[in-house]
Amino acid sequence: MFQDLFAFLIGYVCGAIPFGLILTRLAGTTNLRAIGSGNIGATNVLRTGRKDLAALTLLLDLLKGTAAVLIVAHFMPGPAELFAALGAFLGHLFPVWIGFKGGKGVATFLGCLLAAAWPAGLAFAIVWLVVAFLTRYSSAAALTASALTPAVLLVMGQNAAALMFGLMAIFLWAKHRPNISRLLAGTESRIGKT
Repeated sequence: MFQDLFAFLIGYVCGAIPFGLILTRLAGTTNLRAIGSGNIGATNVLRTGRKDLAALTLLLDLLKGTAAVLIVAHFMPGPAELFAALGAFLGHLFPVWIGFKGGKGVATFLGCLLAAAWPAGLAFAIVWLVVAFLTRYSSAAALTASALTPAVLLVMGQNAAALMFGLMAIFLWAKHRPNISRLLAGTESRIGKT
């Protein structure tokens, strides 16, 4: 129990690093909190007009999830790494340093998944790309890929991971409620448009 809690805290500290906010402030761009959704993720960073910063934010948000899981897996192999994944994901969604107002967690979800079960992470990426290509909706791609992740993990025989990533998918969907409303109303922004 203590080991799982410690793993969760390590994950949370990694996940709570607000790379989007840090990078845009260092670059002197528009206040990230004052534009678009106000989130700290790559999609909102893109609204500053800096594609390079958005790409770097995406990469770092992914890697902080991967790093959290791999660090814990190295020192505490076993179920603890799933608690590190949960911690990193929730850290990104609710970072203590900025009033618990973070991003929507897609990149960090994927980063955790790649470290915990890379074939499932690959499946997530493929589903995301296919849905994004067909619909041009980033949110629809993320929602579909996250919803299918527990099933993929179950097929792989990773029941504990399926349960943990299923829980994370519920949080991801909850953070996407405005996007879901816009998708249903036909007003969601398509990829390539603000």
